[in-house]
Amino acid sequence: MIVKEEFLSRLRKIFDLNLYEVKVWTALLSRGTSTAGELSNISDVPRSRTYDILESLEKKGFIVMKLGKPIKFVALKPEEVIERVKKNLVKDAQEKTKRLETLKTDEVLEELNTIFTQGIKFIEPTDLSGSLKGRQNLYNHLDMMIRNAEKSVVIVTTKEGLNRKFEALMPSLEKLKKRGVKVRIAAPVDNNNVKVARDLKKVAEIRNMEKIKARFAIIDSNQVMFMLLDDEKFHPNYDTGVWINTEFFASALEQLFDLAWKDMKNVK
Repeated sequence: MIVKEEFLSRLRKIFDLNLYEVKVWTALLSRGTSTAGELSNISDVPRSRTYDILESLEKKGFIVMKLGKPIKFVALKPEEVIERVKKNLVKDAQEKTKRLETLKTDEVLEELNTIFTQGIKFIEPTDLSGSLKGRQNLYNHLDMMIRNAEKSVVIVTTKEGLNRKFEALMPSLEKLKKRGVKVRIAAPVDNNNVKVARDLKKVAEIRNMEKIKARFAIIDSNQVMFMLLDDEKFHPNYDTGVWINTEFFASALEQLFDLAWKDMKNVK
């Protein structure tokens, strides 16, 4: 059985499997039912690993073990596999979420906070910086920065970025509104995102930034997060950003933003 490497790579990403798992799974799909030895030969996976791989696939809901001797394994319809994997993912996510929620009232969290508080004393403010990869990681970090804002938030983004930020950040922005934190957002506004811009006006000042294309955020005039890539040209998984804690640079960047802000038009 010959399966293209590109196809195997896609399966690995979609179903979160390793290379041996996708090889054995597709080998079994091609046979319907088979023994571990046969699958080892077809898939080119070492026989010593095949049983472990099949056991893993069975636990994940991809295959079924057939009773009898020799032990055989049965492939499930791909549609059924998708449903089983979805259910397992939901169940796993619910269990992990529940476990993490209990930590809020657990002494483990207190100990972790103590370790962090003690460690942070030895860190220079300028050392609190880092790079982030993947758009979801970028938004998770930006959301954390916004939730911790005390005075002001500046967000500069693109047309599509405005839509994404509404979806990802609106709950945190609503809380900032209640706390009296000043939020300003600048982005190109057209017919495709004007509704989102109007919705964001409930929690922030919004202006149409027509001449500049940029992606960054300034929090409390001392933290900056800026994205390095054009979101129209790169896949979300390759999106990259830099976060820095520097009052000197953040204040300077905010002053430049203030000058540009005066020339931007209000969203109606």
